[in-house]
Amino acid sequence: MKYTTAAGEKSTVKITIDFTKDEWDAALAESFKRTRGKYTVPGFRKGKAPRSVVENYYGKAAFFDEAFNVLYTKHYPEILDKERANFTAVGEPELSIDDLSDEKVVMSAVVPVKPDVKIGAYKGLEIKKYEYSVTNEEITKEVNKILDREAKTVDVIDRACAEGDTVNINFSGSVDGEKFAGGTAEDYDLVLGSGSFIPGFEEQVAGMKIGEDKDITVKFPENYQAENLRGKDAVFAIHLNSVKGKQLPELTDEYVKKHTGSQTVADYTAKVKERLLKQAENRGRDETENSIIQAISKTAECEIPQAMIESEIDRMVQDFSYRLMYQGLKLEDYIKYMGITMQSFRGQFAEQAKTRVLSQLVIEKIVREEKITAAPEEIEAKIAEQAASVGKTAEEYKKNIDPRQQEYIANDIVITKLFAFLEENNKMQK
Repeated sequence: MKYTTAAGEKSTVKITIDFTKDEWDAALAESFKRTRGKYTVPGFRKGKAPRSVVENYYGKAAFFDEAFNVLYTKHYPEILDKERANFTAVGEPELSIDDLSDEKVVMSAVVPVKPDVKIGAYKGLEIKKYEYSVTNEEITKEVNKILDREAKTVDVIDRACAEGDTVNINFSGSVDGEKFAGGTAEDYDLVLGSGSFIPGFEEQVAGMKIGEDKDITVKFPENYQAENLRGKDAVFAIHLNSVKGKQLPELTDEYVKKHTGSQTVADYTAKVKERLLKQAENRGRDETENSIIQAISKTAECEIPQAMIESEIDRMVQDFSYRLMYQGLKLEDYIKYMGITMQSFRGQFAEQAKTRVLSQLVIEKIVREEKITAAPEEIEAKIAEQAASVGKTAEEYKKNIDPRQQEYIANDIVITKLFAFLEENNKMQK
């Protein structure tokens, strides 16, 4: 077997594979062994006719398809492995037979490959740096969440509904005077402040009283799941049937000790504050990193294979499906309820998927350009840190680490060093 490779259009590589007569004959013999059981020839029990008889009865091409498969499955992975320093396949190839005779077979595989991305400047740019603080009000609100564990539900009749209440409503939505699928319901329970509905809906219901009718106007997000509603203004006619609120217990040292393990309210409040500060730090870091990559990606030029975009859409759809499962819903039922097809549902993720793929390619490009790596001692230090966090020695912890985990640790170190480098080499604006 001999092969050649040639760069193709739109981030593809064409692999041309020449098989000798002996290799083709061996593949035909293997094909006969695999498929003989499905052939029936008069005078023979099913699967018992000799190959020459089957070929005379069905034609010589009877075993060709499986023979091509034999050659492909054996040799294609070997070629990809040999060429991994030159290109990385990112999808299934398009196969064709260029030549077929008793003397040889020539097979072509046009495979989508990870593209090279051209980027402009990635140093000296003015980039927004995000930082978030935590207010005392936010800390108090988070601390008080533990009171929900023994909260009592009570009917509210003497005040308007407010955030945290569960309201029972009838609603009917319309766009341009026309009602739309999924926009009407009766006796619907909604927790105000849960973010279950589109922005602005719950905020406008808050303040209503039992028996009150109210029209509210909201705007569907530009990335809303139902394509026909994206960016549209909608009017919802609301009727408030009933309100239920929460009667919370008193926050005491005894209550905190029982439900959190902390000894006092002050101890628990300090832990909550530390956690919220960490979350704010992580949020700022994540948004700053996104800001950096977005700024650099604006200058990027790249032909991204559709296979890479489809793979990213697959991951995004799977993540969406998992979130629905936590709510007790199936993706198939959700799509049916929204009145859309799976194809149009997947299409909603296309632009975001393309952006994600481009961002990853940009990251990989800069890592290569700057030769950023994870040194063995850095990996060891990270393992020791993780081991200490679960009360183990590094040696004990390493016994349960597989190669994929080590690769993840190394990659995490590289990414951390990359963004530290980019922050140092760009003008970060607060």
